[in-house]
Amino acid sequence: MTDPGDTSNRALLPPGFTDTLAPLAAREAGAVAAILGHFAAHGFAHVKPPLVEFEETLFGGIGAAKRDQSFRLLDPVSHRMLAIRPDMTVQIARMAASRLASAPRPLRLSYAGQVLSVSASQIRPERQFTQLGAEIIGAEGALADCHIIALAVRALEQAGIDGVSVDLALPGLVGVLSPELADPTLRDGALAQAIEGKDTGAVAKLGGQAAPLLVGLIEAGGPAGEALAMAGALALPDEAKAPIERLRQTVGLLEASLPDTPLTADFTERRGFEYQTGIGFTLFARTLREELGRGGGYLAGREFGAGEPATGVSLFMDSILRGLPEATQRRRVLVPATLPPDRSAALQAEGWITVHAAGPDAPSAAEAARQGCGHFLPSQHDNPVES
Repeated sequence: MTDPGDTSNRALLPPGFTDTLAPLAAREAGAVAAILGHFAAHGFAHVKPPLVEFEETLFGGIGAAKRDQSFRLLDPVSHRMLAIRPDMTVQIARMAASRLASAPRPLRLSYAGQVLSVSASQIRPERQFTQLGAEIIGAEGALADCHIIALAVRALEQAGIDGVSVDLALPGLVGVLSPELADPTLRDGALAQAIEGKDTGAVAKLGGQAAPLLVGLIEAGGPAGEALAMAGALALPDEAKAPIERLRQTVGLLEASLPDTPLTADFTERRGFEYQTGIGFTLFARTLREELGRGGGYLAGREFGAGEPATGVSLFMDSILRGLPEATQRRRVLVPATLPPDRSAALQAEGWITVHAAGPDAPSAAEAARQGCGHFLPSQHDNPVES
């Protein structure tokens, strides 16, 4: 039993949760604003879904893939089970199919908000982080793929990330070659794990008649142009050639739109693409191990009917923050408590952060240093003096 007088553990947080302090919180806010501003400049309307929804609503359609990652609670008002969102894409799809069903297509929506996941990973230890993204709903094809990918790359660059690269995938391709791999209930089987680990020896033993093609697709992964050439040389069935041709068209458009962005292709990657039905992609940066975001094509609003084609991207702010350069700190000046607003505004226009003194005494060098200010204003008529 916890001693009520013991305060040593009262500030502890659960694993995967943390306080974001200054200046990191300000850097995150600035990056989010830059990315959302880029989305808005390209015609994406910002929407804001709720943090929790009814369990059956959140897990309908593409949301079923995220069921195991969601915290749940009983609503004392409706007496129904609620779920806290582990992903916001499913909510955007719901809004498009219900509240925005009559809006003209293609529908362009952007979002940003906190998501909560039951589990973490070694690469991403956070269980709560900011997710933001953009979705085009009611359009499909290589043009839609290229538009979303290029939008995401430019948004990351706008936020300050250098060296962005794109890894392209066809999550459904291996399922075309092997019925075992198409069955969601068998995706944790030995063959699926061998493919995920790129273990060509194990795939050759476990893949049956599809083994030579599966091994060939694994070995084809690499720079997009070379990968497509190698995959094109394989004796693939006609139903597998169509998605590869779609990827070829997308790569051609991306090379024209993002000539300086490295593009790679992985024909057997499925991790993280639980509901994507077309091309999938993952965004990386040169200096980071973890992914900055991922996205691709999917069928939105299946729980409301036939659904409609959609393509989107989700960006992960915890990873993005680790890739941002150190921000240049603005100069701070301690000013008198009675400094007129117009004088404070003039200093701020010159690039100063004005920190008002807490008491009536004139600011001093010692007090400025204590307040983290490199300068102080002895009186409202003086210029900043270095402390």
